[in-house]
Amino acid sequence: MAIGPKFAKENTSTRNGSFMPFGAGDRSGKLEKILGIIRDNYVDPVKLDTLQHLAIKDILKKLDPHSAYLPPEDKQQQDEDLDGSFTGIGIEYYVLQDTLLVTSVTPGGPASHSALRQGDRIIAIDQTPVAGNNIATSEISRLIRGANGSTVDLVVKNARYPDGRKVTITRGNIDVSSIDVAYMLDRQTGYVKITRFGAQTDRDFTTAIKKLQKSGMKNLVLDLRDNGGGYLSAATALADEFLSDKKLIVYTEGEHEPRTDYLATSEGSFEEGGLVVLINENSASASEIVAGAIQDLDRGTIIGRRSFGKGLVQEQFPFGDGSALNLTIARYYTPLGRSIQRSYKKGSDAYYEEVGNRFRNGEVNSDGHHYQDSTYSKEKSFKTASGRIMYGGGGIMPDIYVPLDTAGYTDFYSEIAIKGFLNDFIYRNLLRSATTPVSLEEFVHNYQVDERDYQHLLSYAGEKGVKTTENISKASKPVIISEMKAILARYFFGEDGYYRVINSGDKALVRSLELMNKDKKLVSYRDK
Repeated sequence: MAIGPKFAKENTSTRNGSFMPFGAGDRSGKLEKILGIIRDNYVDPVKLDTLQHLAIKDILKKLDPHSAYLPPEDKQQQDEDLDGSFTGIGIEYYVLQDTLLVTSVTPGGPASHSALRQGDRIIAIDQTPVAGNNIATSEISRLIRGANGSTVDLVVKNARYPDGRKVTITRGNIDVSSIDVAYMLDRQTGYVKITRFGAQTDRDFTTAIKKLQKSGMKNLVLDLRDNGGGYLSAATALADEFLSDKKLIVYTEGEHEPRTDYLATSEGSFEEGGLVVLINENSASASEIVAGAIQDLDRGTIIGRRSFGKGLVQEQFPFGDGSALNLTIARYYTPLGRSIQRSYKKGSDAYYEEVGNRFRNGEVNSDGHHYQDSTYSKEKSFKTASGRIMYGGGGIMPDIYVPLDTAGYTDFYSEIAIKGFLNDFIYRNLLRSATTPVSLEEFVHNYQVDERDYQHLLSYAGEKGVKTTENISKASKPVIISEMKAILARYFFGEDGYYRVINSGDKALVRSLELMNKDKKLVSYRDK
């Protein structure tokens, strides 16, 4: 299961400040000798780097599911994702009909100061055609990005310049907020969604919270669903925003790592007020640290589905060629001492898939509790200050369980979504007829996808080889219509627009608001 960036420590230096090339430091030297023999004697040319990578990966398979080797390009991508910045021109694009459709221009970024606009189509980058040659997205990214201060020449087509026009843009640093969206759900309840814990998450969160508080926020829904983790320091800093001085957030411990306690400070920006944290089966690692601390210390209510169960801490050991090893060095424990790590001794991917499917299918046992694998049912129990009983192992169990709503999520919907037909159809057809909305509020409340457009989508999917029946298309319609509207909202209003549409019918959010209204102080943490 892919759960996103997982390594834990911001400081990527090693204990001795260096890391020897693989094989050079092993006691026997066998690996180095074998590679040397192959290099000097093998019948055909061999890439030794490839053999080294295979050897490393085979070794790591014997450890745990989260220790990983990162080739240089993967390490660079992970660093950029978590550091929240990269060097480029500041646009988002979609590959449409073998051209790049500019779907968004970052305000204040290099592209915003040029003639490039949303809706323009890029057909060439630095004289390299990107139209009609099925160029890979990784190659497009490589062409657009570059050194800070360097320039890139784009050939752009639009209504004003149907034959194309050269646009030169000077690359610069692009800061990307790690907060996906922040807005008010009602007059007193704010909503913040975070899908990764990067270097700037705490800074971005406090900025968002201050804006929401100015809008009258008294309660907060923190959405950590599908948050695969990130920096340990970012998770503890975020948890600190909700907890009072000297409260234990989490502690780590390993064979070669003495126990380290992470304590809250007195600087939290939201230490009072109603708090709900949303999690699901893809909430892992750093997001589980936050949810576990909030739950153990009775600070708020956890709503959703049981989290992934990754309680291992990775440290990054860099190699000289730009690659790196993310090695598990410790386990982390919630304030009550719970380890939420799932067992990985059963073989694996098949086991993860089996348990994950049971969680997603919402299986419950005879007494109405959410499915719990027997591996963890005998784990030691823990009691919070309010008397709630918690169990270790196998992820964070929510206080209020909201099953996955599978209505409408048919194979037909999955296929057209995975293959990108929804985006293709909207950018090819609906944008041509859609007028720019007056406001996001007006769009959310009044815009409706026309029945003719839905039927047109069905025809388009059929032309692409995705057939369906009348019953299935009818069952899928509400979900597909909502997604179509959300994609349009993203085009016109960014992520704020997308999430406002998607969240409008979200059952976990509905349950959160019911709880806020029922018990303003949220003193009752379990659904009675």
